[in-house]
Parts: sequence; structure tokens; C-alpha cells
Amino acid sequence: MSTRGRTTFQKRQKEQARKEKQERKAARRTQRKLDTPDSHRMVYQDEEPRPELEPGSEPLES
Repeated sequence: MSTRGRTTFQKRQKEQARKEKQERKAARRTQRKLDTPDSHRMVYQDEEPRPELEPGSEPLES
């Protein structure tokens, strides 16, 4: 009967490890989302935004 407790304990440890791994992956995923800039809205600090380069807009005629 002592083996029943051991397997339960091992199963609990395995489940906890799986849960911790999922939490780490979720944290990495959210951090990656925060770190990557939105490539469509990229504007350099010394440059004014140009409306003709925004996605979905028609180019201005000169």
C-alpha cells in the first residue's frame, strides 16, 4: 500500500512542473509581444510621419 502514496506524489510533482513550464512559456510569449515593435507603425525619432506611407492609404499626387 505504500506505493500508492508514492505514485500520487510523483504525479503531483509532474503536474506542478508542467504548470510551471506553461507559466514560464506564457510569460516569455507576453514579453516577446511587448518587446517587438509594430513594423507597420515604425517612425524614427528625427522623422515626421508621412501619411502616404501608412498602410491602406492612397499615395498623394504631386
